[in-house]
Amino acid sequence: MFGLGSGSRIAVILRRLRGRFGIAAPRVAIRTHIPWYWRGLAIVVMSAVALALAGWIYDTGRRFAGFDSSVSAQEVASLQARTQELESELTLLRTVANASESKLQIEQTTLQQLTAQVGALEAENARLKEDLAAFENLAQGSSKGESLILSRLRVEPTASPGHYRFHLVAALNGAGKAIEFNGMVRILVALQHEGKDVMMQFPAPNDAAAAQYQVVIKHFRKVEGGFAIPPAARLKSVEARLIQGGVVKASQSLVL
Repeated sequence: MFGLGSGSRIAVILRRLRGRFGIAAPRVAIRTHIPWYWRGLAIVVMSAVALALAGWIYDTGRRFAGFDSSVSAQEVASLQARTQELESELTLLRTVANASESKLQIEQTTLQQLTAQVGALEAENARLKEDLAAFENLAQGSSKGESLILSRLRVEPTASPGHYRFHLVAALNGAGKAIEFNGMVRILVALQHEGKDVMMQFPAPNDAAAAQYQVVIKHFRKVEGGFAIPPAARLKSVEARLIQGGVVKASQSLVL
């Protein structure tokens, strides 16, 4: 009994040893113990190597595809420099254009002023020629008696509505002795105002500005002055008279 029991116990022990160390025994892995900080350092190094490799692969792919970052940066820098150069040229050209435009405007203004002055001089020259012709005609046609002659009556509007300027030439012809006219010029104006024909006289009776119409004529003289009518009135005719001692010595009319 003892032997059987001993044998059974031995058999059980043998079975256990076979189960642990035999073919059916579980596998055992033997690993070397590594500290955690060395493992972390290895992970960091491998990650850096992976990132560097990924960057190299990316740049290589861009170069193969024709998109090299360094070349693109050079082209961008070149384009920026060219843009700045063009902006500088544009600024210079604008400055030159503005200066040329200002100079052109000054020249145009000067030309307009000169043209206006030439026109005024030509008009004045024409008036002087007309006055000279009138004087020559008066000198050539002088009579034996004394006479006062008016000629070249002109009436011109001014910039102010209803205001006009008049111009005329007066001459004295005398036989043998010096004569003189000392009197006043009177302007008679016929106009149409508010559908009615109206006559106006300058200077008006008891006009405080009558002294402005006093004239003295010894030989020849240009007589000038002004008058004003209602702005809405239409001027029809003007008559200039030279009056001395209440007597009309000469007159000339102009129909407008």
